[in-house]
Amino acid sequence: MDINGSVMLITGASSGIGAATARLASAQGACLILAARREDRIQALADELGNALALRCDVTNAAEVVETVRIAGDHFGRIDVLVNNAGQGLQGSIEEIQVDDFRALLELNVLAPFMTMQAVLPLMRAQQRGSIVNVSSGIIFTPLPNTGAYNSSKAALATLSNVARAELIDTGIVVSTMFPFITETEFIVSLKAGSEQAKKMEAGVANYRHSPEQVAAAIIELIRSGNERADLVPVQFGGTYKG
Repeated sequence: MDINGSVMLITGASSGIGAATARLASAQGACLILAARREDRIQALADELGNALALRCDVTNAAEVVETVRIAGDHFGRIDVLVNNAGQGLQGSIEEIQVDDFRALLELNVLAPFMTMQAVLPLMRAQQRGSIVNVSSGIIFTPLPNTGAYNSSKAALATLSNVARAELIDTGIVVSTMFPFITETEFIVSLKAGSEQAKKMEAGVANYRHSPEQVAAAIIELIRSGNERADLVPVQFGGTYKG
């Protein structure tokens, strides 16, 4: 899909990968719908970019997701691209993970992108075209200790994304999956639990960190190409990235 002139909805757009993707897409001529809970941040980003609409949205709330898509559709007349980027981590052993924390993680990392896809698909079907990129994680390539909750949630999202791609193959709607690796964002400080464990784990792979802008560039290329997947996971960790 051509980025120039497209209308793109990005969840989790208030910082990190979401904000970087918004800036790059805007620079390439896209109109943006910026969705996140931190309204002050997305409004500041919308003011910076110009042709962007900031909509406060808790993506785990089905009614808010539907209303966000409705407002965006009314404002721009269509939605060409959805980037399901909102997500959160949780670090802890299988024995330690709190059930309520795990449930909340699944709500955000799996059910939220599921609901957002459901909300945009009627518009995309009417247009007979669309691109959806679900941001999973390269952590699913390796069964690292203490990543059971986050790993399984992102694996579930990747599977959901693959099935959606197969179901929509003849509709003009393309579903792709992005697998970032360690990225320089607010991810660690926003973990549901286990931030100290996560810091120690990341210290061992610090040399492999990517900037949000690198991930954003890979997402934009995935939208443009329509490929099934892309990853920034180094080859020694099971990915295709060679630096």
